[in-house]
Amino acid sequence: MQRLVLIISLIVVFTLVMEFSIFKNPQDTEILLKPKNQTCVINVEEKTVHGTSLSGLIEPGSTVKILFGYYNCNEIRRGDIVVYNYSGNPNPIIKIVKGIPGDLFHLQKTESGYNILINGEIVKNSQSEPYLLGESGYRMLSLYENDYKDVIPANAYLLLGNIASGSLDSTHFGLIGKDDITGKVEY
Repeated sequence: MQRLVLIISLIVVFTLVMEFSIFKNPQDTEILLKPKNQTCVINVEEKTVHGTSLSGLIEPGSTVKILFGYYNCNEIRRGDIVVYNYSGNPNPIIKIVKGIPGDLFHLQKTESGYNILINGEIVKNSQSEPYLLGESGYRMLSLYENDYKDVIPANAYLLLGNIASGSLDSTHFGLIGKDDITGKVEY
């Protein structure tokens, strides 16, 4: 009986390994993922962070690895740090995914501005400070709140910096489509 359980376990493990394999080239600049008969090429580049919007999490001058193409074969998850090609900006920007498709999305008025609520919880930065929107950020995000009936639609994401008072993020340019997110950041 134990031998049968061992054989079945080995078959399951072998099947899983064959369905999802990771290969690296000798220079470690390209990773090939092979999920269920599909090849996904991920180009890895090291970049220096120049902006301050992720201060407190990733400081200017830090080196990060960007996995370009990662989301061609992987889900974007809340909390991921992603690269976004912002129109008009020659360099891609990095932001934190705070809202994902299907999330309940609401803006709540306070005495000093507006809080962003995702699934009924106030959205906070890495220092547990709530994001506080002024009128322009409120006007931008309220368009989505009203148009999509308080739900983030399919293939749309709320991207924020780490500065609670705001940065160049979804409060300026709105929700972002999955196709505009070009990679995942590791630091």
